[in-house]
Amino acid sequence: MNLSTLAQARAETGRPVRAALIGAGKFGSMFLAQAPHIAGLSVTHIVDLDPDRARAACRAVGWSSARIAATRFEDDGLEAARAPVDVVIEATGAPEAGLNHARAALDGGKHVVMVNVEADVLAGPLLAQQARAAGLVYSMAYGDQPALVSELVDWARATGFQVAAAGKGTKYLPAYHHVTPDDVWAHYGLSPEQAAQAGMNPQMFNSFLDGTKSAIEAAAIANACGLDIPSRGLGFAPCGVDDLAHVLRPRAVGGQLERDGMVEVVSSLERDGRPVFRDLRWGVYVVLKAQSDYAAACFRQYGLPTDDTGRYAAMFKPFHLIGMELSVSVLSAALRGEATGSSRAWRGDAVAVTKKALKAGEVLDGEGGYTVWGRAVPATASARGGLLPIGLAHRVPLRRDVAAGQVLRLEDVTLDERATGVILRRQMMSPALG
Repeated sequence: MNLSTLAQARAETGRPVRAALIGAGKFGSMFLAQAPHIAGLSVTHIVDLDPDRARAACRAVGWSSARIAATRFEDDGLEAARAPVDVVIEATGAPEAGLNHARAALDGGKHVVMVNVEADVLAGPLLAQQARAAGLVYSMAYGDQPALVSELVDWARATGFQVAAAGKGTKYLPAYHHVTPDDVWAHYGLSPEQAAQAGMNPQMFNSFLDGTKSAIEAAAIANACGLDIPSRGLGFAPCGVDDLAHVLRPRAVGGQLERDGMVEVVSSLERDGRPVFRDLRWGVYVVLKAQSDYAAACFRQYGLPTDDTGRYAAMFKPFHLIGMELSVSVLSAALRGEATGSSRAWRGDAVAVTKKALKAGEVLDGEGGYTVWGRAVPATASARGGLLPIGLAHRVPLRRDVAAGQVLRLEDVTLDERATGVILRRQMMSPALG
C-alpha cells in the first residue's frame, strides 16, 4: 500500500528508478503516457526498431520536447541490457527477441519486466530461475491480465481460501479459430481503411480474436499460479460476473471444470452470438472455495454471492488498463524486490493448431496469422507429445503435409536449433519443469 510513497522518497533524494523500454508499440506507449506523472520513475532509454517512430509515440502521448531530448533512443534491444538502468521492460511481442533481451538484461544485473507474454510462455520458467539465482526480479507486467489474475490468486491464498478457478474474459466464438487477418476487422466493427488509419496491425488484433492470445495468457497464469490447464483445452464458457461461482466449479458439484485449481477463460458471447449479461470481456476473476463450514457461513452473513452449495464465491476486476498500470511492476521490482507475478513452474503451454490444410514446404506465419492458432494445453501433454509452441511457429517451413485442425509437433517443422527459443524450450522439455 506504500509503493507511491517509496517512489516519492526516491524522487526526493534525486535517485529515481531508471527504466529502459524495449518496444514502443501500443503497450509501451500507454506506459510512456503515464511515466512523466509518476514521481521517482524515469524512463531514460527507449528502444525500437524505428527510433523516429518511438519519438513520434512520445510526442503523441504528450511528452515535452525537453523530455524527448533528454531520453536516449536506440534501435538495438541488447543495448538496454548494458544501459545504466535498474529495470528493463521487454515489450516487443517477439518471442525470440524477448528471450534474448531478457537474458542479456539479467546477465547485466537488471530486473526484467516481461510484457512479452509470448516469450514468457515459451521459456519463462528458465528466465525466472536465472533471475532468482542472481538475486534479481523477473516479473509479469501489471496491467496485463495474467499479472492481475496472479494478484487475485495471491490475495485468495493469503486469506486462506482455496482457489477453485482463475482466469480472464474475452470475446469468443468457436468460429473465431479460423479467422485470418483478411477478415478480422469485420469482427471488430471496423473497415480495413479505418484500421489502417488508426495504425492497427491486423495480425496482432487477430491473435486476440482467434483464441491464441487467450491460450498464451492462460498458460502464463498456470505457470505463475500453480494452476492447471483443462486437459481438452480452454472451454470459453459463456459466463457473466454473476454466474462465475456457478459455472467455474467442478462438474461433480454442477459446474463445468474438471476439478478445483483450474485456469479458464470465459466468453462475453453466447454461442449463438448474443451478448452475455454483465460480461467480463475486459476483466479477470478468481473463484474462491471456503475450506470450512464457518467460512461458508461468513460468506452468507456478509452478503457475498455464492453458488448453491454456499462454498464457492467469486471476486473479479472488470477492467484492465494495460500499459497504464505497468509502472506498478517497474516500481515493485526496483523498490520492493518483488514481482507482480512470475513463472514458477511449467504447468501450461500454448501450441500451434492448423487453421487449414497445409503442404510440405509451406511456411508458418505464427500468432494471429493465416496458418495456425494457439491452443492452451497442459505442459505435461506438450512435453510428452513434443508439441510445437506457438512461439516457435513463425517463419518455419513444414516438413510434411498436415490436415486442418491438426496440433503440430516439433518434428513437423524445420527449426533453427541455434535459436534461443529452441534451445531454451528443449531445456524445459528434458526434463519438463513441474
